[in-house]
Amino acid sequence: MEIKVLGPGCANCYKMEEIAKQAVKELGIDANIEKITDFGQIAMNGILSTPGLMVNGRIKHSGKPLPTLEKVKELIKAEA
Repeated sequence: MEIKVLGPGCANCYKMEEIAKQAVKELGIDANIEKITDFGQIAMNGILSTPGLMVNGRIKHSGKPLPTLEKVKELIKAEA
């Protein structure tokens, strides 16, 4: 499973990355989590508001407020 956390490096972006890592750990899923901070790559992935979360190439979340850990687990499970 491929998971991308997209954002310039703000506090919310780091928090989104930590939530994604915790969700993967709790679900016991083998996933590659990639952090993308380049604005060009963020835009190319279709994220207009950060932080963004993509799972297997699909945008699952964009912008604020951040989703809860439980919501991120649901988003990831939907792609498993």
